[in-house]
Amino acid sequence: MSEPAKVKGNPITPAGYSALRARYDVLLGDERPKIVDIVSWAAGNGDRSENGDYIYGRKRLREIDRELAHLSRRMKAARVVVPSEQPDKSRVFFGAAVTIADEDDEHRTVTIVGDDEADAGKGLIGWGSPLARALRGSSVGDLRTVRLPAGDKEWEVMAIAYD
Repeated sequence: MSEPAKVKGNPITPAGYSALRARYDVLLGDERPKIVDIVSWAAGNGDRSENGDYIYGRKRLREIDRELAHLSRRMKAARVVVPSEQPDKSRVFFGAAVTIADEDDEHRTVTIVGDDEADAGKGLIGWGSPLARALRGSSVGDLRTVRLPAGDKEWEVMAIAYD
């Protein structure tokens, strides 16, 4: 069997990359031009020191430009990984949906995704999170200990799936 894909850099699923790209496009093509129009209009109204539209608009432009720069850096560093193309589906790697059970036999399913698309409330945990790092390379039946601020917690891998 071939070696599983080594994930380096900033791994991200195709859906996660699309979401980053969509946010970038909305900011650049929609929100920023609207704010530029407001600032231009407000600048033509005279005294800028007491002009709320001008002051707020400039502040919002800085926020948008910061977010655009951040998104641009994240997209450049991103390495799109298709989870279903993992050669070894019997072990936990990027993109795996893993069902785990703790000491109290509480079952939980988490999917290991890129850090930019993590959402713990939806069961999406980032590749660099403590739980994901502990689960990497494990197989069904393996026990993994995760160091948490509240103390160590042990999890057993119950099932592994790749969409």
